Amino acid sequence: MKVFLMYKDRDFNLDSPLCELSENTAYDLELDTIFKAMSEEDEFFYKVSKKAVLESLVDVDTILYRQDILKDCIKNEDIVKKLYEIAVESIEFEKKAYFWFFNKYPESVLHSSVRLMEMFTETLNNLKNLAVENKDKFSSEGFKRFFEMVETELSDEYFALIKKHLKNLEFRGGILISAELGSGNRGKNYILRELKEENRSLVERIFSKRKDSYLITIHERDEAGAKALGELRNRGINSVANAVFKSAKHILNFFEILKTEVAFYLAAINLYKKLQSLNEQICFPVPLKKETRRLVFEGLYDVCLALTLNKKVVDNSLDTKDKSISLFIITGANHGGKSTFLRSVGLAKLMMQCGMFVAASSFSSNINSSIFTHYKRKEDVEMESGKFDEEMRRMSLIVDKLKKDSLILFNESFASTNEIEGSEVSKQIVSALMEYNTEMFFVTHMYKFAGDFYERGLNNVMFLRAERKDDGSRTYKIEEGKPLKTSHGKDIYLKVFK
Repeated sequence: MKVFLMYKDRDFNLDSPLCELSENTAYDLELDTIFKAMSEEDEFFYKVSKKAVLESLVDVDTILYRQDILKDCIKNEDIVKKLYEIAVESIEFEKKAYFWFFNKYPESVLHSSVRLMEMFTETLNNLKNLAVENKDKFSSEGFKRFFEMVETELSDEYFALIKKHLKNLEFRGGILISAELGSGNRGKNYILRELKEENRSLVERIFSKRKDSYLITIHERDEAGAKALGELRNRGINSVANAVFKSAKHILNFFEILKTEVAFYLAAINLYKKLQSLNEQICFPVPLKKETRRLVFEGLYDVCLALTLNKKVVDNSLDTKDKSISLFIITGANHGGKSTFLRSVGLAKLMMQCGMFVAASSFSSNINSSIFTHYKRKEDVEMESGKFDEEMRRMSLIVDKLKKDSLILFNESFASTNEIEGSEVSKQIVSALMEYNTEMFFVTHMYKFAGDFYERGLNNVMFLRAERKDDGSRTYKIEEGKPLKTSHGKDIYLKVFK
């Protein structure tokens, strides 16, 4: 049985490694705030959320596949929670028999495996009943396939056969083993045989002619004989013990995957309900192929800021107007909302590419092969290198992992040196990345860098600016506008010292 609730054709691997730079992305975008909201202090939910969000999907079909499943989960939250509870309950069964899995004796392994299969039979039956009773409430391709698979494979005939085999493995009528003589008259090819059911009446069994047989009885004090007989028994049931053990592990693996994949959707629902409680807008985005360079959104806001302040925050809108934009240069007043806007874009891209909703009233964008961040850092406390050296080293690591159609979010990058040198370095790096078809957002106060690009009049560059009113107040709105020579730092000075 396969779950396939995260991908159409494969399981979600929780233990596969993420890109080494994922931690930088999580740190710069403050993703821990989102993970905590999704997990609600559940460590497993936290782990699943982090892996799913940072492991971006790179094809439109899988994103839409997950979106449809998440919509089903939001609509049928109670049923999905029951599905998760069945998986958790089944996994707990393993702990009761776990000791026996490390036992070297086949009889002990068989006993624990049979016991585990008996418990699994009960939860599998609960799973089937859940599927039969609720399948019509789900419309997504993923859930329809899942419930159809459960109903088909967990048929009444299947349960009857399982119960029959488990009953036979109790060996109430003894064990029938066949073997052959090998070299030195040693036994080989031990095979456990099925005992035929006795269909004769009691009278027939009493008066019928008995078959010739040889009976060997072990004396109750014959320890060596008992040990030899036990070894024969273990050899006979060894293959069966292994088979039942593998069957139990297969079902256990199914429930572990089911728990993991359903956990992602329940975690997403936690975030969905939290944002709803803040009266924030939520939408399911329209993902576009990597080759379609387009970004259009309305009411986009910073999820982390909303969760931190626990209230509704300022949102922004943008339309690239069918232009294929490779570089967004964001300038404007200090404390005007540039970094917040940058983070909102990065979060929206990540949330879209893991199959979730987006914090906006509407959002449509091309997907990216990978998403990186390059934010300014504090000074190296151990003074092993300067800030500029550290920035260049991180940029080198990004370039090593870069793929075409990737996204890089720059925030005050290369500003640790003087403006002339920082602008030149930024211009060369950005120009090279544009040739590699990289999508970029660049927040900067370096007018020479922004001004040089503005004067070139490139069609694939858009200039955004943080709005500032005439009285110096900030609206935290980001609008299209040419870069200015000032960042209005005097406004901050007057606000503090007037």
